Amino acid sequence: MSADASPVFVDTNVLVYAFDQSAGHKRERARYLLDQLWSDARGCVSVQVLQEFYVAITQKVQKPLTQEAAADIVRDLSYWKLHAPGAKDVLRAIDLQRRHKISFWDAMILCSAAQLGCATVWSEDLTGNRDYDGVFVQNPFAS
Repeated sequence: MSADASPVFVDTNVLVYAFDQSAGHKRERARYLLDQLWSDARGCVSVQVLQEFYVAITQKVQKPLTQEAAADIVRDLSYWKLHAPGAKDVLRAIDLQRRHKISFWDAMILCSAAQLGCATVWSEDLTGNRDYDGVFVQNPFAS
């Protein structure tokens, strides 16, 4: 994806695909991408992403993981560069939401990515190949 060694922020959907047994080719692609980030030590997430991942992988996929298995994954991901948003981040996200006409939760993802120094966010939910105030969104599943 990115030729340099800069950190990459991973959105919830990419993480869910990596551990969802029913995700088919998206699972394979997501696992490959996460393996790259682990080996290069470039992966970044936020507390929001970890929360969303836990709920989605234990409740919303066709074959949910056990709470224990999901907690183990969250524990592993917490070794990545992690952003815990504060009140100022919420206000930044509100501004981003208004200016770019995106959901508040997507704006929080972008805000967290920026706070971690990520130039790239891998996401299927946000509009791909678009720059949001210096953070470029790339859909890792797009052809």
